[in-house]
Amino acid sequence: MKIVVLGGGISTERDVSLSSSRMIYEALKKKGHQAILLDVYLGYEGDYEDIFEKNINWTENIGGITESNPDISSIKALRKDGGKSFFGPGVIPVCQMADVVFLGLHGEDGENGKVQAAFDLLGIRYTGTDYVSSALAMDKSLAKELFAFHSIPTPAGTHLKKGEESTQRVPFPCVVKACRGGSSVGVCIAHDEKEYQAALEEAFRYDEEAVIEQYIQGREFSCAVIDGKALPVIEIAPLTGFYDYKNKYQAGSTIETCPADLPKEKAEEMQAISEKVFAALRLKQYARMDFMMDGDGKLYCLEANTLPGMTPTSLIPQEAQAMGVSFEDLCEWIMELALKEGE
Repeated sequence: MKIVVLGGGISTERDVSLSSSRMIYEALKKKGHQAILLDVYLGYEGDYEDIFEKNINWTENIGGITESNPDISSIKALRKDGGKSFFGPGVIPVCQMADVVFLGLHGEDGENGKVQAAFDLLGIRYTGTDYVSSALAMDKSLAKELFAFHSIPTPAGTHLKKGEESTQRVPFPCVVKACRGGSSVGVCIAHDEKEYQAALEEAFRYDEEAVIEQYIQGREFSCAVIDGKALPVIEIAPLTGFYDYKNKYQAGSTIETCPADLPKEKAEEMQAISEKVFAALRLKQYARMDFMMDGDGKLYCLEANTLPGMTPTSLIPQEAQAMGVSFEDLCEWIMELALKEGE
């Protein structure tokens, strides 16, 4: 099967996306597919003819994930046309030649529904949920409103636009996060007014709106849902601090246990909430829900991730492995759901 794995882009999660895409690409090649890997922003300027048969090392220039965000300005400088379009040269025609596009994108313009909407208009099949549910899940403020409507437990909080004065304050400690961010970029824990103002400034570096919510002291978990059914729960325990960008992607920074060491009824409760979130946000194919559990055992859903990471340290591959599903089979499973969706 002819498959384009689409990664990269110009979000703060560019490096994570390329790492995910490389893993997906290599897995699909092992499965015998004619896969190629394209950077959605930089594109491909070679000859398209027989591109899926060409012996090109599509991962040659892909590095690892560093502890800091990538320098997006240097990436933009690589575009000869000045980056007038989000889609780089050749991306659209090559994607139209594929049987399916496996989305390895993360962050803005990858998970906010814009790429999905464009592909829908162009008749391009792709993995992951559609443009409406992508936009709902990406906007943490909107998602939390839907959580409240559907009685899904989530930390209490509010949102604030850049330049506005706060009319509702969340008691300290509180969590401040960019409304449409990912990979914990632009997320801070504030214990006092000084830290709160600094946290807002950090969040507004990445978005025009911030979400402020109560800080939940306890254990952190994640639970993926594929085709409407929850996978085993995984617990995430950073060795230091919280589950931030560094702890997510630097090997050895976090202890992950799957299946999580939880009473059976508590794990099943989290799985049931995950499936409820999946339905409430109109998600399709697959997604991953993140949770906190306080000292009394109460669960709080933090958010849904519509294109969860597929890196060597990512969570959904570990959850699939706990079911006996290899990384290669997980990629095949997701791709089959995309093809079924397009029938």
